[in-house]
Parts: sequence; structure tokens; C-alpha cells
Amino acid sequence: MPLLTRRLRAALLATASATLVAAALPAPEPLGIGDRLFPELGNPGYDVLAYDIAFTYHGSNTKPLDAVTKIRARTTAPLDRINLDFARGTVRGVEVNGQSVDFGSKREDLVLQAPRRLPAGVPLNITVRHTSDPSGSGDDGGWVRTTDGLAMANQADAAHRVFPSNDHPSDKAYFTFRITAPHRLTAVAAGLPTGKTRHGSATTWTYRTEHPMATELAQVSIGSSAVAHRTGPHGLPVRDVVPAADRKKLEPWLKKTPAQLEWMEQRVGRYPFETYGVLVADSPIGFALETQTLSLFGKSFFTEPGYPEWYVDSVMIHELAHQWFGNSVSPASWSDLWLNEGHASWYEARYAEENGGPTLERRMREAYKLSDGWRADGGPPAHPEGPAPGQKLSLFRPVMYDGSALVLYALRQEIGEAAFDRLERTWVRVHRDSTATTADFTRLASGIAGRDLTVFFDGWLYGKKTPPMPGHPDWSSAKPA
Repeated sequence: MPLLTRRLRAALLATASATLVAAALPAPEPLGIGDRLFPELGNPGYDVLAYDIAFTYHGSNTKPLDAVTKIRARTTAPLDRINLDFARGTVRGVEVNGQSVDFGSKREDLVLQAPRRLPAGVPLNITVRHTSDPSGSGDDGGWVRTTDGLAMANQADAAHRVFPSNDHPSDKAYFTFRITAPHRLTAVAAGLPTGKTRHGSATTWTYRTEHPMATELAQVSIGSSAVAHRTGPHGLPVRDVVPAADRKKLEPWLKKTPAQLEWMEQRVGRYPFETYGVLVADSPIGFALETQTLSLFGKSFFTEPGYPEWYVDSVMIHELAHQWFGNSVSPASWSDLWLNEGHASWYEARYAEENGGPTLERRMREAYKLSDGWRADGGPPAHPEGPAPGQKLSLFRPVMYDGSALVLYALRQEIGEAAFDRLERTWVRVHRDSTATTADFTRLASGIAGRDLTVFFDGWLYGKKTPPMPGHPDWSSAKPA
């Protein structure tokens, strides 16, 4: 991981690491890095560098997959125990630095006994042999069952329901996926394909990422899929993965991706990854998800006749924009989520304005009317209330979307279009392949504007009430119900 990421992470982990070093209890205990919204998510004492995950799919999306997860990491503090996030599967054996070790579980942590006390700054290689169970339902996330197989939807905290991990966006790593499935099926994953081997009645597909990725953004799809290839800007490989029977029906939408990539590049700079495409799942999911290099959509999103074309196009832009904002530049904590969703909603709104949807000003004025109510219901953009118990996706409220895009609109009004556009390009360039905080964005915006914007951001990001909109003294907010 980049040095910047490690420094940011070190500050967050310091207190929790001390707790782990002091632990000498025989029973496993869940830890966590103290994220305000997900306090037991992530684990202290090490930095993951790479995952190598092998899944064996047995032809049914109701049966557990056999899996082996290998983690290459480096310790950041002395460790007697190593905590991993893992919550849905049977662990069959664990090795640490080549030695079999004892392990136990508590809540959603898998706790490993190190073969000996490990000092800070040494390599840490973990192998976990386990199953990965797709039978969960509801708001749990993780595997999504489709009519012909599986796909992943790990946001916000569900990757550890699929594979053991350090499941927090502050610890990005490189990924290798090895998926074995019956010949009749196609397996795809984030990154680029590096191998395909037939053996017996199965095929093993291998994919690797060329850039670090947060666990919540991992994607693996297995099904009766067709893979459509095309070329994007600068020769970028673009691949779309769709139910084979629907390839022709979906092509009018998918062929738009190269032009959408060009549209985004004109505004924020070159696409940050090695490939891009759309994954269409034949599943009744009610959301789209920006999984890295392969955005996930439910099939009905493209086949529902009630959606106007500009709306579908603009949501495709929303997930594409996340590849810069949220994927390449990831949040250091979940309280920084507004940086992801606000920017994706911003470019969604701008694209809609240019392609038959409402004007940006109209959309932002409507958001302004509703903003105080959104803040009352779920907190301000950079200090959201936690998700409702048992409903993790309830974190993704309107204040995270148009409520946060409204902050960007106010910022552009405050500093001018030229400075704002320079900020956007600089932000994704400086923090590429890393993590960043709201404070980082405030500092960069202040530097580009040539004046301290701390007071401006304090009101717009943390205030219970929405501040007056620069340049629009006539805008008013409706009273919360």
C-alpha cells in the first residue's frame, strides 16, 4: 500500500493496537480499529498487502463454496494474536507463516494464535481454508444469488461474510481471484484475466488487480454469462458481463460505456484502473454498486420500461464516477462516505442535465429545500448517524447523495468554477490508489482557493442546519416534518 495510506492508518490503529498487544486472555475477543460507524470492523496490528482467494463453486448457489484465502501482510505492532473479520463459513484450518495455529471465533471475528510473538515490521502470511456460504439473506450483503449463479455486493461491511479479511476501506490491497466452476459457467472478477485452465469437468479462471482495492469493492460473478469486449479511451479494455440470453437486449445500454468514460475523463482526468465494464445480474437487487472495475446492476434496471433513458444513463455515470471517487480515492473512515456518494451524485446530476434530465440548479435547489430534513433524519453529511440495527444499508440515506452533492454545489458557488474544476482533478490525482479524509479535502480546497475554508466546510458538513447557499439568497429550506 502507498506510504500515505499507511500513515493515515497508523494514526487510526494506534490505540487499538495497544489493546491487542496487552491481550492475554484464553478466549478470543473481537477487536476493530474504532471506526465511529462500524467500531468492530477492521483489525489492528497489521497492514494487508495482498489477498489471493480461491473459490470452488459446486454448481448450485445454495451450497457453500470451498475456499482458500491467503493474506500477505506486514505487522505494524507486536502481535500475539491476529484478528480477521469473518462471519459466514466454516474454518477448516489456518496457517500463519507456514505453521498451523489454533483459532477461535467471537461475534464476527476470527482470532488466530500466532506461533510466536511477532514483532512490528515483519512479514505476515496467513492461509485460511474455509467455506463461503451464500445462503444469507436480507440486509447482510455479501454473496447475491442470481437465477444462474452468484455475484458479490459487499458494501458496506459484508466482504467478511464472503472471505476472511481486514474488512475496512482504510486497508486497501492487491487481489488475485481463482474461481473454479463447472465448464458450462463463466467466472469473472475484478481486474484483468491472467489464466484459464480446464481440468476434468471444471474450469479455473484467474484474475488480478493492478491497483489496490478495498474489500467492500471486490467482485466475483459466476453464472451463465456472456462477456462482451470493446475498447474505451486510450485503448482501455472494456468488458461487460451479462446473462447470455439477454446480451442482445442489453447491448444498446452497454455500448454507451466508452463515450461515458470519455465524458468523465474530460472532467476529472484519465480513468484510474486497468479495465472497466458493467456486470448485469439477473437478480431482484434494488441498487447498483460500484465494485472496482466492474460495476454491478440488476437486470431490471435496464429492462424496466418506466425509467427514462437519461435516468438510466445518469445512474451508469454515478457508478462510473465512483471508480475515481470512492474506489481509487477511498474513504479513510466510513464518516468520509460523503466524499464517495456526493461526488458520484454530482457527476450523475451534471450528466443528466446534459442528456435530457433536470438542470443541475433545479436539482440542487430541490435538495436545498429538503436538506434540513435529511440532516434531522440522519445527521449532517460528514457526521452521519450509524445504520439502524440489522439494516446496514440504512447508512446510505439521501443526505449521503444529493445532500452531499449540495455541499459540492455550494463549494463551487463559493470558490468559482475554475478553482472547483482544478480541485476535482487535483484530488483524484494526489490521492490515487490511496485513502483520504474529509480534512484532506478541506485542506486541498483551501490551498486551491487561496484562503482558509474551514468555517465554510464546518457549516456545510457538520451543521445541523443547512447554511445559506452562496449566490442564491432566495433559496430556502423546508421545515423538517
